[in-house]
Amino acid sequence: MTKLTLASLFAGIGGFEAGFQARGIQASLVVDNAPAAQAVLRSRFPNAMIADDVREIDDVNNVDILTAGFPCQDLSSVGEKRGLKGTQSRLVGEVFRILEGRLVPWVVLENVPFIRQLARGAALGLITSSLEELGYRWAYRVIDAHAFGIPQRRRRWVLIASTVGDPKSVLLAGDSPPVVSSNYRDAACGFYWTEGMRALGWAVDAIPPIKGGSTVGVASPPAIRLPDGALVTPDIRDAERLQGFEADWTAPAEDVVKPGFRWQLVGNAVSVGMAQWLAQRIVTPRPYDSSEDPRFDGNRWPAAAWSDLDGQIFTSSAGMWPEVIACKPLAEFLKFETKPLSARAAMGFLRRTAKGSLRFPEGFLDQVRDHALLQGVDPTELEVAA
Repeated sequence: MTKLTLASLFAGIGGFEAGFQARGIQASLVVDNAPAAQAVLRSRFPNAMIADDVREIDDVNNVDILTAGFPCQDLSSVGEKRGLKGTQSRLVGEVFRILEGRLVPWVVLENVPFIRQLARGAALGLITSSLEELGYRWAYRVIDAHAFGIPQRRRRWVLIASTVGDPKSVLLAGDSPPVVSSNYRDAACGFYWTEGMRALGWAVDAIPPIKGGSTVGVASPPAIRLPDGALVTPDIRDAERLQGFEADWTAPAEDVVKPGFRWQLVGNAVSVGMAQWLAQRIVTPRPYDSSEDPRFDGNRWPAAAWSDLDGQIFTSSAGMWPEVIACKPLAEFLKFETKPLSARAAMGFLRRTAKGSLRFPEGFLDQVRDHALLQGVDPTELEVAA
């Protein structure tokens, strides 16, 4: 069997590449314009050609698969435009420009689930119609990377398009109920200490999605409430592992940026476990029964859908967990020493919770107050924040 090859646009630190490589699919071209990401890519994929400007790529050299995790905001005002022909300055337009020059057999796009609502649905309509004009069948699905053996709740929109195969059999086959733990008292729970008024990102026995962090290198890790009530933040090496990478995967970036910038690289990455699953499905697709899928009514884009080049779009009932790969409890998964959540962070969180109307798990705020006291906060300050 001929080995498949991969080209990746907006590659970041190589989540797609690492996952596909684990399934025997080698990257021949990776493109990203961030010097820190390039440093990681050069170190981790020494045999691939590294390019920094997608606008200068005219040919992807007969690769079998093209991946692109394009910027979501790139399509934020697409409803005001007249399709991709009028938006070639937009980065997502470069994906289609390259495909117009040479149709790649398989295309994999990745973004946040909000892309379904972006520009009132016009952005996704533009993407899917552009693929159809090029002769691609397509299917998309919102997937939670938590399903692939990592204790991180991370939902992403993934679209597979093909001129040679059936995307439905790659992306939509297989559906498992989520594994949800309700016993938060005995589990480590992740949350964002930077929230507290309108959102929390609370995750039982997992962490909420790792965020991109600061562009100036200020780390913004989530907090974790351990079973004993301690509040900590994880080490960057565990954050890498929570995305499916090896520990210190982003260490080469420190040659060009501050260490804290690694959080942004990790937060923006594609989960390796999800990429590995996608690669395996492209190689060995599974049957998908679409006979009961209803036709899309044209209103709000569903969580999963597909089209077979006949001008019709259908809704799929496929959920966010294609399968379940067991993972360790979060408290056991953490391998490196954690840091106590700072007194300043804990107090800022408590002040925000006092101003908002969010409801919290029973006893949680008391644990935050106890932690603040252990970090040296004056009890009178806690009264003000109550």
